[in-house]
Amino acid sequence: MAASVRALLRPAAAAARRRAFLPPPSRPFLGARGCSAGCRYLTGRCWRAGAAFQYLAVRKTGARQSVGLIQLNRPQALNALCEGLMEELGHALQTLQHDPQVGAIVITGSEKAFAAGADIKEMQNKTFQECYSSSFLVGWDKVSTIRKPIIAAVNGYALGGGCELAMMCDIIYAGEKAQFGQPEILLGTIPGAGGTQRLTRAVGKSLAMEMVLTGDRISAQEAKEAGLVSKIFPVEKLVDAAVACAEKIASNSKLVAAMAKESVNSAFETTLAEGMRTEKRLFYATFGTADRKEGMSAFVEKRKANFTDS
Repeated sequence: MAASVRALLRPAAAAARRRAFLPPPSRPFLGARGCSAGCRYLTGRCWRAGAAFQYLAVRKTGARQSVGLIQLNRPQALNALCEGLMEELGHALQTLQHDPQVGAIVITGSEKAFAAGADIKEMQNKTFQECYSSSFLVGWDKVSTIRKPIIAAVNGYALGGGCELAMMCDIIYAGEKAQFGQPEILLGTIPGAGGTQRLTRAVGKSLAMEMVLTGDRISAQEAKEAGLVSKIFPVEKLVDAAVACAEKIASNSKLVAAMAKESVNSAFETTLAEGMRTEKRLFYATFGTADRKEGMSAFVEKRKANFTDS
């Protein structure tokens, strides 16, 4: 880029950072390079999320740029989930939610830690009144309200809030050295972002009780056997595998994928009778979409479907 053009862009970029109340990224992540717009990318086309992130690296990836990849980037604290990181995560997810090109999202961390927990230093001096009046941690639930499918690619530690964040996602892929746990009992408290609820539904009462009451961790293999994890991969292949799954999901109708996600979550969150009613309602609703007509027509005509998400 010519020097004169860079000079013209500097004031606008600086103003965008001031509006976001966030400093520019302090360092590239996993060998990332900086582009002329000041954002970070690993490979492929660079993408701006609308603001510089301090605790995240965000880009679109895949052959059709149909996957949003969010990398937690607080390595000095093993990606501990501070308030600033969770605010940025909510912003990034909302941006990807409204991007028509993106059909699925992957959240990952580093090879050492997906997220080692919530930021205890931020919590240490909070009182009951502060927690209750501010609805502390309620904002974390934004992750589970995103309509597009989300895959957690977990390497290393997923403890406390990190385990809870992974469970807010729709699919969990794990690296072979991943560890999951809810160690809050060792700090004199209990999980506060779904650990006692989602974990119990995922692995059953007995194992959930053991993990929550002892603070013990389980390995990736134990997590898979218990139903918490879908698949296990070598550490270095995990993110690529998650992106490949996300690309496969994104190749289908985004509208119908959102319906399918809502229906499966209904089974997770409601009674069988209510879940069946939800499934029937959404099944009937697909017959009002152009994508259902295209999908069935393509099957009958023995060709690949061309979904338009309508």
